[in-house]
Amino acid sequence: MKYDIGYLGGGQLARMSIQAAQRMGLRCLSLDPGADTPASQIADHVVAGFDDVNALSNVLSQCERVTLENEFISMLLLSGAANEADRDLGVYLPSPRTLGLINDKFAQREQYTSHGVPSPRAWSVGAVWGNDSFLEDVASRIGFPMVLKVRHGGYDGKGTMTIRSFEELRDSRSSWMSGGWLAEQFVPFKRELAVMVCRSESQTLTFPTMESVQTDHVCDLVFPANTDASDIAIKAVRAVEGFGLFGVELFELQDGSFMVNEIAPRPHNTGHYTLDWGGISQFEAHVRLVMGLPIPEPKGNETCMANLLGQEGAGDYQEGLKAAIQGDPEVHVHWYSKAEARPGRKMGHINAVGPDCRARAVAARERFYTAWRRA
Repeated sequence: MKYDIGYLGGGQLARMSIQAAQRMGLRCLSLDPGADTPASQIADHVVAGFDDVNALSNVLSQCERVTLENEFISMLLLSGAANEADRDLGVYLPSPRTLGLINDKFAQREQYTSHGVPSPRAWSVGAVWGNDSFLEDVASRIGFPMVLKVRHGGYDGKGTMTIRSFEELRDSRSSWMSGGWLAEQFVPFKRELAVMVCRSESQTLTFPTMESVQTDHVCDLVFPANTDASDIAIKAVRAVEGFGLFGVELFELQDGSFMVNEIAPRPHNTGHYTLDWGGISQFEAHVRLVMGLPIPEPKGNETCMANLLGQEGAGDYQEGLKAAIQGDPEVHVHWYSKAEARPGRKMGHINAVGPDCRARAVAARERFYTAWRRA
């Protein structure tokens, strides 16, 4: 094989995972529809769509192991590519079976229910809902407000609607009548949490439980939650038969109990703090899991991560970099080198470690934004 690890996806998650692999001397290849991606700037790259079976097969033919940075690739396509490349499905981590359960949000919910993992009540949405009497039945089962979500492909709030009344549900028919949606219970959570879970045949480990603050459905800040939701996070990964690295998003309810929201079968935005916390990073853990290597207990210092999003009228990002670090030399700026800084797009993040990490991360980001907009 020419490469040790192939990555399906070329964004920032693949970039940071490849950087961890390269420090270990591993050779990496990424596949992505974009020609200029964060991953393509640091390692060999194949330009092709995720629905291109021939391109997927070519990656499998060249790589010892294959992993991914997003869960929106069809299980059937992965199976077909492995067959064409004459490779066993064990080449993938996570497995196509697990991926199939995760990339359908309703299938996720069913797995949680069948394994006794607390999660919001859910119902599949389709054309049969066109009947008002059926809508009334579903409304009585789920209640209002309820959340409508696309079953496949939604992220960062895309493909999500909050429905507050029967009239809104009926009036939204044009969105969901063709199928491919689910309705689920609206959860009045106290806060959102996240746990990174590492699972192999011989180890099950977790990173600390973190609190995640969302702004406009996009992760804004991540910092220690001072609680432990690792048990339910592990149960959720087991429910989808998962092996590898998983970001488990949870709700903490008013009574202190936990409910699983969703799982991501890959490195996750809420784990970026581990790049600087002093212990193993989520990206090195990902590489080790893919390569079948043991992982040390994840331990590090208190750290806060603040996402950097594209800003209207932004100039040279290096002006923001200078301002953030000059104001606090101990913060760490990570820039993803994306070709276009669209407003709201994830462009990088800042980590602050140690005392007052949350306030310092927020202050560093504000300095970054102010200088970046002025540049």
